[in-house]
Amino acid sequence: MEPVSEDASLLALLGLDAEQDSVYRLLVDRPDSDPAALGHPTAAPEMVLRALTGLVERGLASAERDGGAVRYRAASPVLALGPLLESRRTSLHRVEHFVTELAERHRAAHTRTYGAPVEVLSGAAAIRRRLVAMQREARYEVRSLVPAMPAPAVITFEDNLDEVERDSMRRGLTVKSVVARSWLEDAHAAHWLAELAADGQQIAVTDELPIKLIIMDRECALLPLDPERDETEEPVALVVHRSGLLTALVSLFEQYFERGWRLSTAAGRQRTADGAGRLDPVDRQILALLHVGLTDSAIARQLGMGHRTVQRRLHTLMEAVGAATRFQLGWHAAVSGWLDPRPAGR
Repeated sequence: MEPVSEDASLLALLGLDAEQDSVYRLLVDRPDSDPAALGHPTAAPEMVLRALTGLVERGLASAERDGGAVRYRAASPVLALGPLLESRRTSLHRVEHFVTELAERHRAAHTRTYGAPVEVLSGAAAIRRRLVAMQREARYEVRSLVPAMPAPAVITFEDNLDEVERDSMRRGLTVKSVVARSWLEDAHAAHWLAELAADGQQIAVTDELPIKLIIMDRECALLPLDPERDETEEPVALVVHRSGLLTALVSLFEQYFERGWRLSTAAGRQRTADGAGRLDPVDRQILALLHVGLTDSAIARQLGMGHRTVQRRLHTLMEAVGAATRFQLGWHAAVSGWLDPRPAGR
């Protein structure tokens, strides 16, 4: 075989040994060669033949008998080495994730050992992995504040629901959340919040929240380092362990949870079964117009009725569903199927 070039070890990264690497390179340049043509004065013939046999077995070369001799031809590098390259690329990605996981475990172990109250996480991938891991390790309770967050998020609420929240509820954990009212104004978000409430999650709604926060078992919490950080910058989060700071975060959650109004679909579903189909058509129109943001006066004008009549009907509906505000009434109307799919007023 010819002297080995400086980059002769590159194909070894794909699993070829040094002999196969060298012979394959020669075959690429010398198609239809016999073993003797691929040899070198310093290379034993049996070594060349062994390399050729290995290449044929791996699909990197083909052998054809020509009279009494056997000639070899290299397979297309793209077709032959492409799958090997992709396999190694996938393996390297897995190793990269594993190294990151080990680094996070190492950091967490040192934090527990030496008592540091706060850890700093950098990058969306690291924050997401830690968030999911903390939720999976929770033993009895998960609590979270969910403000109106701009995209992109480290992990979407739908992804988090599929990845860990449903499992947490199946394991019997108490899951409490406080969400910003703006989430319920989005039809898609309102749908999965209704699913969560129906599955047993305790959800409170408030107008605004100061920060995104998740607390596990009163043992640790995760929150952004800077809620006002530019979306284009790499996200940075804090993991807070048992300390006075964690006690303050727990108290912050409890204040907002007690202050918000509870989101419930069970009562609304029962009312739907019992009487939604018999809801007065005028009330249905009023609810539809209320849902799109019209005032009482505007609703009265559009439907050709008195202002006081509209107020009286709305008050009666609020009492029927136990709603303290008109926004709560609008929520119950949406999840109970009381809103007419046709445009209001037609």
